[in-house]
Amino acid sequence: MFRLTHDGAVARLTLDRPEARNAIPASGWTTLAACLGEVEGRLLVLSGTGGAFCAGADLADFAAMREDQGARRRFREAMRAALDALSALPIPTVARIDGACYGAGVALAMACDLRVATAGARFAITPAKIGISYPQEDVSRLVALVGPGQAARLLFTAATIDGAEALRIGLADLDELDEAAILANDAEGLAALKQAIARAGEGVRSDPALDARFDALIGGAEMARRLEALRRK
Repeated sequence: MFRLTHDGAVARLTLDRPEARNAIPASGWTTLAACLGEVEGRLLVLSGTGGAFCAGADLADFAAMREDQGARRRFREAMRAALDALSALPIPTVARIDGACYGAGVALAMACDLRVATAGARFAITPAKIGISYPQEDVSRLVALVGPGQAARLLFTAATIDGAEALRIGLADLDELDEAAILANDAEGLAALKQAIARAGEGVRSDPALDARFDALIGGAEMARRLEALRRK
């Protein structure tokens, strides 16, 4: 259900299971992790087909898991591995969200660096509706994005919100993004900035390794080339 293509410097990962609103089956998380291992380029863009981003985990798999503790654990671990692999990619990642983005689909979007929500985007985190919880790592990401109060509202009510509301509370970041604006910048600089943002999110204010990377980039050939290009303008 995942289709990975490369468009120049942009890798595009498309959820392509429109008959199920791109719901991800239990076996799909391992496939997703494998696709992420094949990503090349300087930017990854996730999107969905058929007017939906991702309706979440495929609930049809849950009945079989009910009596199989091992299957439940494997599902949780495979989902975690895929989402962590997405978050750990060294390039900027963008979720372009149109239509349904529910449950595990929200977790997928939150693992990206940026979330672009169209006017037609709809978000809901609905595990409580079916009597389950949400993985702690994903709750942590949600709280980091929207704060504990809004996280509680979304999780406790399972309410559906539109793209404008997602933007207002911080679940989405933009309603449009110019990919060229990212690609115009230096790949090494972007990778260092992504790492710095992640460390700041962990509460780290100073990091010797990132300080060394900052110093190295100032001494690098790419900065000299770009400064010379600016001077010539």
